[in-house]
Amino acid sequence: MEDIKDRIQAFMEEAGRPISFKDLTQAFGVERHERDEFKKCIKGMAAEGLLIKTRDGRYGLPLKMNLVTGTLSCHADGFGFVCPGGGDTDVFVNPRRMSGAMHGDTVMARVEGQRGGGKREGSIIRVLNRAHKLVVGRFETAKGFSVVIPSDEKILERIIIPGKEKNGAVHGMIVVAEIEKWPTKNSGPSGRVVEVIGNPQDADVEAEVILRKFGLPGRFPREVVAEAKDIPSEVSAHDISGRVDLRGFTTITIDGESARDFDDAVSLERVGQGYRLRVSIADVSHYVRPSTVLDKEAYERSTSVYFPDRCVPMLPEALSNGICSLNPKVDRLTMTAELEFDASGTIIKKRLYESVIKSAERMTYTNVKKLLKDEDAELSIRYQHIIDDLRLMEELALKLMARRRDAGSIDFDLPEPEIIIGIEGTVEDIVRAERHIAHKMIEEFMLAANRAVAEEFSSRSLPFLYRVHASPSQESIDEFKEFVAAFGIHLDMGKGPKAMQAVLKSVEGRPEERLINHVLLRSMKQAVYSPDNVGHFGLAFKDYGHFTSPIRRYPDLVVHRLVRLLINGKYTQAEAARMEALLPETATHTSARERKAMEAEREIADLKKCQFMKDKTGQTYDGFISGVTGFGLFVELKEYFVEGLVHVSMLKNDYYVFDDKRHTLRGERTGTAFKVGDPVTVRIARVDIERRRIDLVMEEDALAAAKGAGALKPGSKAVSVGPGKDRVQKTDASKGKSTGRRKKGR
Repeated sequence: MEDIKDRIQAFMEEAGRPISFKDLTQAFGVERHERDEFKKCIKGMAAEGLLIKTRDGRYGLPLKMNLVTGTLSCHADGFGFVCPGGGDTDVFVNPRRMSGAMHGDTVMARVEGQRGGGKREGSIIRVLNRAHKLVVGRFETAKGFSVVIPSDEKILERIIIPGKEKNGAVHGMIVVAEIEKWPTKNSGPSGRVVEVIGNPQDADVEAEVILRKFGLPGRFPREVVAEAKDIPSEVSAHDISGRVDLRGFTTITIDGESARDFDDAVSLERVGQGYRLRVSIADVSHYVRPSTVLDKEAYERSTSVYFPDRCVPMLPEALSNGICSLNPKVDRLTMTAELEFDASGTIIKKRLYESVIKSAERMTYTNVKKLLKDEDAELSIRYQHIIDDLRLMEELALKLMARRRDAGSIDFDLPEPEIIIGIEGTVEDIVRAERHIAHKMIEEFMLAANRAVAEEFSSRSLPFLYRVHASPSQESIDEFKEFVAAFGIHLDMGKGPKAMQAVLKSVEGRPEERLINHVLLRSMKQAVYSPDNVGHFGLAFKDYGHFTSPIRRYPDLVVHRLVRLLINGKYTQAEAARMEALLPETATHTSARERKAMEAEREIADLKKCQFMKDKTGQTYDGFISGVTGFGLFVELKEYFVEGLVHVSMLKNDYYVFDDKRHTLRGERTGTAFKVGDPVTVRIARVDIERRRIDLVMEEDALAAAKGAGALKPGSKAVSVGPGKDRVQKTDASKGKSTGRRKKGR
């Protein structure tokens, strides 16, 4: 089918004009009995946006007719962008030209002109595919009718619900509405309530709404739970047979205090002047077999989702917290990467094998830090049997960190918030998440194992699922180079990632350190999964993959299956061919699900922050500017690690202009200038929980201080970025939780 589509497009490209269906059948020699099938193909191409049917019934190529096919991304203020993909520029669509299209729909737009800066502008002429048959939102009643207001503010239309279609919903409840009549240019959508989720103040309802908003599964289907319960809860002698027995070694897990699924354990011994590290990972692939109900559900989810008060796991609890979790004092099946290092921390030998372990201790990052820093005498007595192991781990980890640094690995020093949830489920505090030697120690070991596994497959030229991070685009490099030059810093990209690492090193402790970290992070591409090995720019690794977290990441489960094929001598040519066909789709799907999970995690965090600040309206706080945009200033409060917006309209002492070259807001009359890092004092003006937004106003003394700083001198530059929460997922190196669950292994 794809071949005939390509041939039709090539023919029409050559013809250079719209062609009738009759002419197409003649050109392709379509027989009478083939006519219906050919017509179905042409209509399908039109539905996909590959062809456009003109008013006189001819078919043409959209690009030749100034038409663009893409996904509509709407903004809460009513406008949208048609995003064609493939590197082509977006098309701006103003609210009057939506023609009944909704956020997420696949649409065809006509390009009708250009806006300032050469940006394309146009109108939607056709909806090719609807994205939202079901919409989650708040049910509200009015005289004579009811509506559902979508929880996703990008879905701009309220769904009208006739009286007989309420399905028991009452005012204020969160419901699921099914759209039965799509919006048009002159009328809104209507539908019926198909499910009542519950009270929006309920924490469970909050989580459910956000999961559904991003298309993430919540509860497991009954058949998945049943299949998980059928798996034995204890390791049998038969399971252990043929595995390398590591139960005699001191093996420990190190995780956050609240972690319940332990998928990695480590043991370390000194070998001569060097080290032998064993990274043992839960053997999820032993229990979750391909094409089972469990496997299909795990693939659909692709990742666990971490909210401040809960985890939405990839696997049912019977596995994630049970037989697959490396709980202490019990036998567990694992896959081990055994790595041998010389005295400098250079890897000299590696071995992969199936194993069985018995974790000696379940350690937390906090307690490991206390033990290594001699901060708790009582803990030192309790864990005296593993203190020497921990000190040896610290010794090796510091050498591995130094080697990565020497190779050019980029480590961003960007603080992360930790949301403290109380017993009653409310937010008690929001603080800066601690990241210390215990976190870094485990991260180094996971990085080493992930890298070693990827190298094994790369060296054999076998199909593999890599974790890749492409180099920044030349445009991004040029912009960053110009930006740091304003601080007297020269960027020599001939040195690759080392050049960017050197920039971060040069600004350590300087006022602009945070700003430069953010700008560099913004210039980076996003790490994704791919069967094509383009390396990992941020880590400065030629080969890298994800092996260390199969309980919570589906790509790791896939890698475990590949490792098992390899070590058992079953990675045949036939298997290689099968993987070459399978891995591209797996990479695309799991990368997309990972992004959705990150967006959901970010949204629930924003919600919790707004709930926490709601009763603090009117109070004044010290903070600093964390982002500058054309519509205002983002300010982070020092006390609570919360960010809010000072809208430009609230800067009432002047007309403020956004200088996109210098990335500052500057007053035309007073010369008052605002840039990232400036200390300010702000008052909480309003907290909009529904829109996840905290509005701030600047106190007069802060305006006076900014005025005293004066305008930028001619020729000087100050570049800043949008709010940190908008860009913090750019690379593996930046994403982490206080528990270390997302950051571990990058």
